[in-house]
Amino acid sequence: MRADGGQADEGSPATAGTELRRSPLHDRHVRAGAKFAPFGGWSMPLEYAGAGVLAEHAAVRTAVGLFDVSHLGKARVAGPGAAAFVNRCLTADLDRIGPGQAQYTLICDDAGGVVDDLIAYLVGPEEVFLIPNAANGAQVVAMLRAAAPEGVEITDEHDAHAVLAVQGPRADEVLRDAGLPVGHAYMSFAVVEHAGAPLIVCRTGYTGERGYELVTPSAAAPAVWDAVVAAGEPHGLQLAGLGARDTLRTEMGYPLHGQDLSPVITPVQARLGWAVGWKKPEFFGAAALRAEKEAGPSRVLRGLRAVGRGIPRPGMVVRDTEGAAVGLVTSGTFSPTLKTGIALALLDPRLADGDAVTVDVRQRREQFLLTRPPFVATGVREP
Repeated sequence: MRADGGQADEGSPATAGTELRRSPLHDRHVRAGAKFAPFGGWSMPLEYAGAGVLAEHAAVRTAVGLFDVSHLGKARVAGPGAAAFVNRCLTADLDRIGPGQAQYTLICDDAGGVVDDLIAYLVGPEEVFLIPNAANGAQVVAMLRAAAPEGVEITDEHDAHAVLAVQGPRADEVLRDAGLPVGHAYMSFAVVEHAGAPLIVCRTGYTGERGYELVTPSAAAPAVWDAVVAAGEPHGLQLAGLGARDTLRTEMGYPLHGQDLSPVITPVQARLGWAVGWKKPEFFGAAALRAEKEAGPSRVLRGLRAVGRGIPRPGMVVRDTEGAAVGLVTSGTFSPTLKTGIALALLDPRLADGDAVTVDVRQRREQFLLTRPPFVATGVREP
């Protein structure tokens, strides 16, 4: 659900030759036998020795997984009227939530393209904490600074915090045993002290499973990690990398920026109109998005599920039953849960769920059906 546009994002390789940043938990990953890969300018665990993507994916669906997602950006907007200012910039209506709640939202350019998708933590009327994607944090900060009124400050805190994700049906048990608060409502957060430092525990995640994201000062991250690992051992906790994170989010139909969202893919095209406060008087890109909504998009993001054995990949051509090209795959993978190929694709809006199409997979036209995500049923919103 989170991303970068036009740059290497959390699901794309970083530019060759650039020096990669490291998580404050890097040493923990080395000890655990992690295989690293570049993501959004960071060196992050792709998978762990002795497990691998399929086992890590299965652990999150059946028990619990622990991810380091410290590459995600962090920014703070503070000052008189900070929340009202953020609400004039980002797409979702921040007035619909209260302090202690979080919201999925987007920041768009004047043409309606998605510069980034992010999570906004509403601390109060004078403070909003934002978690954008890895490579887009600086751009988000720059856009907000350019629009900020006097007295509202935007601070880039990318390196100041680490982010851990505890995801899976046993996430509550693990955090409870680690002495952390659990059971609060979906998209809400609590702030506690752990290892002598403040810790945000928010019921959010990118896997579709019940779970939490923990935001902690970077210096305290190893202590938090160790506490969760120790508490998770009796519950079958598995360290999980960004490979499993990608297959999990694709099974849910969560978009990845740089692939399913970008400056040339709008929220209307990506079917994210629910994350737009259409009745708000203003937000970045409002005029263009309202016009596109009124006219209807030229393409729409839909799900595809394989009928046979074809595994779709980004950039593959999608065709109708007569062989005419009707769109492109934006995200595609093998679903470890369903044991079949699944994808997200930008398609001709005249197509509908249930329609048959083909995808050009290695010089073969493989059969697929348009399927409305999520592809698997999970308990992410259960109380």
